[in-house]
Amino acid sequence: MRGIVVSGTAVLVILGIGNHLWWLAAVALLYVYATRGRGTPGTPPTTGTGMGTPPPPENYRAYRERRDRQARWERRYRRERPFETRRQEREKSR
Repeated sequence: MRGIVVSGTAVLVILGIGNHLWWLAAVALLYVYATRGRGTPGTPPTTGTGMGTPPPPENYRAYRERRDRQARWERRYRRERPFETRRQEREKSR
């Protein structure tokens, strides 16, 4: 991304020799890149949660309720359909 911005700025500066509006476009491009274009390196993605990491504290109660509800449904499914559960486990081990 940085290379595209630098080359685009260079082209706009070269075009700006004859027309000053290109200079303004180059400055605007650098401004937009500096304010919104570059992220800090090493920042984790904000969507979802990683493997084994709990969600932020304000959502933890809802997360726990969803997790417990899912576990109850899985236990109920295994209890009510033992043959399907065994078949699925057998297919996984192949």
